[in-house]
Amino acid sequence: MTVKIRLKRVGKTKAPSYRVVVADSRSPRDGRIIENIGWYNPRVEPSAIQIDEEKVLGWLKNGAQPTESVASLLRRTGVLARFEQTKSAAATTSTETE
Repeated sequence: MTVKIRLKRVGKTKAPSYRVVVADSRSPRDGRIIENIGWYNPRVEPSAIQIDEEKVLGWLKNGAQPTESVASLLRRTGVLARFEQTKSAAATTSTETE
């Protein structure tokens, strides 16, 4: 089962808002989800983004793949950079112990 971190569209017609969710890659865009980890509202200026960093980092460590749009949001909030730092720190620690 491939797990994706992606956007789920909510809101009224022509007034979208999105939830950042973890879902099976085979489920439809607005279908069943595993966990809700944040939200994104592009209709306000500046765009409102709220993401639970600890949940995202946990899912990324377990192998969940963010979509392009979610990866962009994670870069803007700094979560993806933090994940890359912990990933590189773990890699250097494992090479030092060997």
